[in-house]
Formats: sequence, C-alpha cells, structure tokens
Amino acid sequence: MNATETRLAELGIVLPRPVAPVANYVPWTLQGGLVHISGQLPTHPGGAVGGTVGVDVDLDQARHAARLCGLNLLAQMRDAAGGDLDRVTRVLKLNAFVQAGPGFIDIPAVVNGCSDLMVEVFGDRGRHARSAVGVYRLPLGVAVEIDAVVQLA
Repeated sequence: MNATETRLAELGIVLPRPVAPVANYVPWTLQGGLVHISGQLPTHPGGAVGGTVGVDVDLDQARHAARLCGLNLLAQMRDAAGGDLDRVTRVLKLNAFVQAGPGFIDIPAVVNGCSDLMVEVFGDRGRHARSAVGVYRLPLGVAVEIDAVVQLA
C-alpha cells in the first residue's frame, strides 16, 4: 500500500468507484502531466445531495456535499494515475459551483468541504488555488459540482 492509500485508511476513507460520465464527455484528460478532471457531483450510494443551498440545504449539508465531490475527484485522480495516488504531486486548482439560494453568500465555506479533504489526504500537495462560484442551477439539481486540475509525476 502506498503512502496516500495508507493516509486514506488512517482517515477511514474508502473511495468510491469513479463515476461514469452522464453525457458526451470523458471523466478526465491527461496532457503533459496535467490531469483535468470533469466536474464531479456529490453522489453517494443512496443517490446525490440535491437542492439549493440556503433554501433546502443548510451549510453543513452543503459542506458534506462538497466533501462527496472531493471523494469522487480522488477516485478520478486514482484512475488517471493508474491506481497510484502517490503519483499526484500537486492539486493545482479546484473550480467549485454551488447552487445557491437568494442571499446565500457563504459559498467559500461550502467549498471548504472539498478543499479541507484535499489537504487532509495529500498534506501540502493538496493545497490549491480555487474558484468558488454561486450559480442558479446545476446538473441534475445537485447542490455542488467541483472539477479539478492536478499534476502527476
């Protein structure tokens, strides 16, 4: 077991299977050591966290949704890295979209659910630049969608 998989085990994290695309795109592309991962939704075995943050989804639920997006990002990273998350030398950028209700402005706090996970798993390799954007609607009515750019060795 490599160091990152050991860290996941220490954190009690079991990664899901990479989620298949729901439309005409691929889950990730690799070019010159950079992996661009398509937006991941907050899916879990029971479905997905849907709804509008600040209306029918509270801040804690939304943070959890962002963490679920992060778990799905990690699953895609592992797939892109041929099963070896130790090949991830840096999480470079997260782009996060939060389906926010009127007046909801704590979008960065929502996205911390994913950002914190990246640092928990990778340490300094998980520190990243990011965008956190509130939007009117997201695919399938989910509360959060996050994509990523990572560097592989």
